[in-house]
Amino acid sequence: MATVREIYAALKETEAIIYERFPHIIPRLPEDIHIVHSQQLVDMYPDLTAKEREREITRKYRAVFIVGIGAPLSDGQPHDNRAPDYDDWITVNSDGYRGLNGDIMLWNDVLDIPFELSSMGIRVSAESLAEQLRLRGCEERRQLMFHRSLLAGELPYSIGGGIGQSRLCMLLLQKAHIGEVQASIWPEEQIAECLKHNIYLM
Repeated sequence: MATVREIYAALKETEAIIYERFPHIIPRLPEDIHIVHSQQLVDMYPDLTAKEREREITRKYRAVFIVGIGAPLSDGQPHDNRAPDYDDWITVNSDGYRGLNGDIMLWNDVLDIPFELSSMGIRVSAESLAEQLRLRGCEERRQLMFHRSLLAGELPYSIGGGIGQSRLCMLLLQKAHIGEVQASIWPEEQIAECLKHNIYLM
């Protein structure tokens, strides 16, 4: 979790730099990021779907890291699906819950929704890869080159996570449409509709 907090500290620092240069963009990120396991969310909100639980917890804390995404929870369903090949969603962590991976969720005030900023994980070990392949019914993948190398102990363990760069820019610059931070080709009717709301697409 120390890595998650370091990443969040970098987001906070970036937000502060933006505010220094553009004082009309008021900082909105909370002081710290709240860490919660997906099983705890089931316990807190038993009558909600996974996406509804995400919305409630992110609205409450505004910055959340949801741990343990991929393994079935007490309701029989995973919080969300994860492939069995890359991050470890089965190993029991230090809090006694399954999963060494998770998602960084930030509250988007402009759109009034939770924003998934990053999916992060510790790469599968040989043991967790074998078990996750078995659980998902795809053990034939053991014959693929990456899988063979990992199962043979030939690859180092690692941690990783992809930051959604356009989403991050939208959030920090407080924009409503991805086209305000990312150049692309947009339908004419969408451009016209955005202009009605003072949204200028790149």
